[in-house]
Amino acid sequence: MKVAVISDIHANFQALESVIADYQMQGCEKVFCLGDLAMAGPQPRLVVDYVMNKAENWTTIQGNTDKMISGFSLKMYDKLHDEYPVMANALLDDVDILEQDKKDFLGSLPARKELVVEGVTVLLVHGSPRRNNEDILPNMRISEVQEMIEGETANLILCGHTHVPCGYQTLTKQTVVNVGSVGRPMTGVPKANYAIIDFNNGTFTVEHREVEYDYLLAAELVRAREFEGAVELSDQLVMPILRHL
Repeated sequence: MKVAVISDIHANFQALESVIADYQMQGCEKVFCLGDLAMAGPQPRLVVDYVMNKAENWTTIQGNTDKMISGFSLKMYDKLHDEYPVMANALLDDVDILEQDKKDFLGSLPARKELVVEGVTVLLVHGSPRRNNEDILPNMRISEVQEMIEGETANLILCGHTHVPCGYQTLTKQTVVNVGSVGRPMTGVPKANYAIIDFNNGTFTVEHREVEYDYLLAAELVRAREFEGAVELSDQLVMPILRHL
């Protein structure tokens, strides 16, 4: 059975549509979504509504920005503004335009999910098993990755958050896969990233995929939101760089 694993849509419906078309063409039967549905993108309402009401055969967990939107406070905004003013303004705008049912949905998502797929134990997290905002990045030492997953018994650990795809095989014979970002890729190429896991009777293979989408339209829609910093976020869709939240 093929499963599409997506993360970090960040309100980019143009990218999401293209990824959906691609994984359907690849014959995926299920979707694991690792969070960060809205914030800092073109159309948060549309994306959250899709996942709430139209996404079939999806298993979705909560990302760090989903938690920020659903648990918003001015204290949180002030703290974030000191470090990342653009993201703080994006957060404030999403909180303003998202209806309460959508915020409640984001708040109701589980932080992690453990399941079994064709005999393979799988753990879904957003950042790492320890924290939803901990980075699993390319070129880390295996010892660092093993420290992050210490105590976990899943054969396969799936994560996102960094917006950069990568993967590790640990000395404990566990596989850790970061699937990258659908809506705010930071690979230097303006293409949506996700992964396909092909499960087969206790074994699995991993395929990272890059998908073209209308990033110019997405960038235009972000710019049109007009909150302070929207232009910078728009430019990042056209020229992806390594910076995330």
